[in-house]
Amino acid sequence: MDSLTQIVLGASVGLAVMGRATPPVRAAVWGAVAGTLPDLDVLIDQGDPILDMVLHRAESHAFFWLTLASLPFALAVALVHGETDRWRRWWVALWLALVTHPLLDLLTVYGTQVLLPFTDEAFGLGSVFIIDPLVTVPWAVGVVLALRAATPERARRANLVGLSLGLAYLGWGAAVQQHVLAQARESLRAQGLPAERVLATPTPFNTLLWRVVAVGDGRIHEGFHSLLDAPGPLRFEAFDQGRLLAEALPAHDGLARIQRFSDGFWSLQAQPDGRLLLSDLRMGQEPHYVFRFVIAQRDGAAGVWEPVVPATAAGSRAPFAASLSWLWRRMGGTPLAPPR
Repeated sequence: MDSLTQIVLGASVGLAVMGRATPPVRAAVWGAVAGTLPDLDVLIDQGDPILDMVLHRAESHAFFWLTLASLPFALAVALVHGETDRWRRWWVALWLALVTHPLLDLLTVYGTQVLLPFTDEAFGLGSVFIIDPLVTVPWAVGVVLALRAATPERARRANLVGLSLGLAYLGWGAAVQQHVLAQARESLRAQGLPAERVLATPTPFNTLLWRVVAVGDGRIHEGFHSLLDAPGPLRFEAFDQGRLLAEALPAHDGLARIQRFSDGFWSLQAQPDGRLLLSDLRMGQEPHYVFRFVIAQRDGAAGVWEPVVPATAAGSRAPFAASLSWLWRRMGGTPLAPPR
């Protein structure tokens, strides 16, 4: 999730656990710090945009390492404030603020390596968009009301209500995702479309309109489903995944990393200017993807692909105004083709 959401979640957790054991502002501030610390790994430059992508949300998001780090962190905070008699409570608060960060990230589609050092598998449910006000606002309002409350009981109640509302919305998103996936698989079967893998993720800032991607037999099928759509099957557009192009680069490290990190939702596209573009299909929509890389260049004379090392970032986003207009109307159930 975005940094603001992680900050307010950490602050809410800090307030909930520390209660009257320390001043509310202190609990909220340290909870917010713990809630945002795991994302400091974005400051590490791996020297290659593909490595920057696949190594984000790695060790700094792993339960094992966060648990180890929480012990000295809690002791240091307790020492700074002269509250060593409460260091265990500080440890619980800061540990929860740290580990709820990757737990929340697990609900996005990006992929989080929470089980390092035991496995580097990246997990991602994809039931919430990376920025969704209906997650952030209840937590933020609850924290603000708690800090302004006249009594500790009112503060506790305000914080817990805000925390509960945000968590309920996350639960709603996970339930709706399963409903959309069931409808998508039925539509794919009815239309005879191959689907080795099927993904459903919400479009920006909501859980009403969902993007569905199916991969099978070297083809990508993309469709959209709103909870307000009229009854009927999902409509899909088909695109070539580029598996033949992938066979021309059998030992390309960046390609192998994205194929694994994206859980098979990738594509390769040859451009007229000779560039070979590798895309992670989970974030964006055809033909615009946030994580897209130039990984090879065609040698005009020899007609072969020469790897580009390091890869270069070539991500793009659809025009904002056109996309926002389409998003609003499509969310309401109007059957519109997405902006291309």
